[in-house]
Amino acid sequence: MKKFRASIVLHIIVAVALSLVINFSYLLVPIITDQGMKQRGETPGDGEHSVGTLQLSSDMHGYIICDCEQRDSTYVSAWQVRTFKLQNGDTLKFTTKEAHSVPDTGVAGVHPRLDDVVMRNGEKFDLDVIYDRPSRTVEFIWQIVYYALIAFVLIYIFTLARRSDRKVLWVDLLYVLLALVVSAIAIYFSPVMAYKDGVMRIVFFFDSEPRDNMYYVVLTKILFVFVVSALYAYVFTLLRQRQKIVVENERLKNENLSTRYNMLMGQINPHFFFNSLNSLAMLVREKDNDRALEYIDQLSYTFRYIIQNGQSEVTTLKDELVFAEAYAYLFKIRYADKLFFDFDVDERYHKWTLPALSLQPLIGNAVKHNSITMKNPLRVTIRVRDGVLEIDNPKHPKLDVEPSTGIGLNNLSSRWEIITGLKIEIIDDSTHFMVRLPLEQPKA
Repeated sequence: MKKFRASIVLHIIVAVALSLVINFSYLLVPIITDQGMKQRGETPGDGEHSVGTLQLSSDMHGYIICDCEQRDSTYVSAWQVRTFKLQNGDTLKFTTKEAHSVPDTGVAGVHPRLDDVVMRNGEKFDLDVIYDRPSRTVEFIWQIVYYALIAFVLIYIFTLARRSDRKVLWVDLLYVLLALVVSAIAIYFSPVMAYKDGVMRIVFFFDSEPRDNMYYVVLTKILFVFVVSALYAYVFTLLRQRQKIVVENERLKNENLSTRYNMLMGQINPHFFFNSLNSLAMLVREKDNDRALEYIDQLSYTFRYIIQNGQSEVTTLKDELVFAEAYAYLFKIRYADKLFFDFDVDERYHKWTLPALSLQPLIGNAVKHNSITMKNPLRVTIRVRDGVLEIDNPKHPKLDVEPSTGIGLNNLSSRWEIITGLKIEIIDDSTHFMVRLPLEQPKA
């Protein structure tokens, strides 16, 4: 629903912008016209002027009777009378054009026809002043709202056509036909400025007396809206499809990461389980009941921790350290006075987070891959420096080196990168082995 609303809002914005473009384009017309006239050396009102008195008939047609007898009377149409707001008896200075058939009669005309009025009753004639037209604001709002509505409807139709899952030709043709019908209706009902009932006002295109270029202006506007709407719908659909692909890829990526994480956790739990059973079996064989019972208590805590945190991705460093101390205790029982663990962690890092069960494989590997004897004890240090958890131990190679699969360390590295997006650092030289784990600060 949110995406649908966002799309509608975007369509409305584009429709309004398109309406503004086509309605402001008319500003170029007077500039071009004036420049063309200047290049031709013409100015409005140039030509032979005549002077005469207007005589109107009952049907609002009229004739201008010139003062000189050599000049024939000039025909004035009812539309010109209304447009120029002429009145019977007006003295006009005017220009004429050649005679043609009288409007609404079909009879060939014999009188020259009024072309332009230069002066009326001795005053300069200004057509803009006499127009009783709506304010520029009202005219502007009408034009913007109407063409914005048409643009929105066409955009919505083309968007539906592009979004259709059925790749059927007749469906696409149906949408195009619908858009053409809407465009035709838009032309028919386009608001235009025309003289109606003696007043210059906004009327529908079909109910007006169009000027010479009105047809071309309206047709050009609707055609422009039609083409731009189709192009916008095409681009919009391509962007939406690309966005869907990105979202789908992210979903598949997250599912893949979750699957990998579950598989890695499945590899850790059996590994830890078998090591714990081996240690417990050793104590049982030695018949050390007290240590065996303590070992069972610590072992039960470690398993409880695994059960509680096995499905959790992250935990706090404090909880992980408590688990590590219990887990380390199991090894200290096995390697009495030969294995030591030093924990050096400031309390300010206790609420920092890390992937659960991260210390278990590192402690296990330190015990597994080093020789631990009375003469050569092993000391494992766990500390935090600058927000990085370090597990450090000296290297005491065994005489019989056990084959290493690297599963534990590889699993830890993969889990860390999957969960935190960060990489661990492994420092392995001739004397020391250290793993550095970047912690994450708690969210405020």
